[in-house]
Amino acid sequence: MKCESVQLEVVLLAYGELADDRIPELDEHLAGCEACRQELESLTAMQDTLAGFELAEPSPNLLAQARVKLDEALDAEPAPGLLARLRILVMGSLHHVKAAPALAALLVGVGFLGGSAISRYQAANAPKATPPVLMQHSADSTIANISSIVQTPDSKLVQVNYNRVVPETAQGTLDDPQIKQLLLMGAKNGISNDVRDSSVALLAEGCKAGHICDEDDQTKRGSSVRDTLLVSLRYDQDSKVRLNALHGLQRYLVTDQRVRDAVLESIMNDHDPDVRMQAINMLEPVQADSSVRQVLHTVSTTDDNPYIRNASMNALESVSQIQ
Repeated sequence: MKCESVQLEVVLLAYGELADDRIPELDEHLAGCEACRQELESLTAMQDTLAGFELAEPSPNLLAQARVKLDEALDAEPAPGLLARLRILVMGSLHHVKAAPALAALLVGVGFLGGSAISRYQAANAPKATPPVLMQHSADSTIANISSIVQTPDSKLVQVNYNRVVPETAQGTLDDPQIKQLLLMGAKNGISNDVRDSSVALLAEGCKAGHICDEDDQTKRGSSVRDTLLVSLRYDQDSKVRLNALHGLQRYLVTDQRVRDAVLESIMNDHDPDVRMQAINMLEPVQADSSVRQVLHTVSTTDDNPYIRNASMNALESVSQIQ
């Protein structure tokens, strides 16, 4: 083995990702190469040092931006050509069978003779049921974007078309984890306003109905429905998407300070009056909160839009009457 390739495998070994069949050959090289042993020891020492530091929790905004950049980078990668795929297939096969050439030749012969008959038998006896197409979690990074979302006449079914190497389709209910994951991706980086609007609208519908939110939202900070709706409310350029995000966040307004702050930011800064009016109307359950009253007072006295000023003033008056 050359030291250049060994140093790459040392990194995989340190992170526990090196294939088991590569370890004996790597150990043999390390036993006779001082430079490579030092490389492994340095990497192990660095890991031990880093393990002593507390990991910072990334913010939802950072995760959303990272996913967008990752998808853009994947889109920019050219698809491997036919020759490259054949080379990978051949080299992978040789790697696994190089230790047993006679057995490999026998297996290839048996496979060549029986493959056609087995394929015909499997095709004839394959089950005819057509279960929904499901996306594995490990394949998330290979999905380029969400191309379209359609709610079927059966309101419990959502059809999501998404692009990997070739277009594929997944169909299921809002409770399906794979459908939920695809909708989250569509809300963050759908290729059109319609895709993002449909994704956010369906996520909001599921939240209001209590299907896909609540307890599981706190298990993965940044990838939950609630965090996705917050990102859409703050940063999406389409006002329909922001309105749908508001509808989905309404159930969290009383219990989650982050949601309350995002709604108040919309009242102060959103450029669409419909979004601002909807946000003001949502504040009734929390109008007694001091930060809410302060924002309403500021808007009612300084905002350029007379309808927004009037709505804020009415909300303040209703607080005074309650008190």
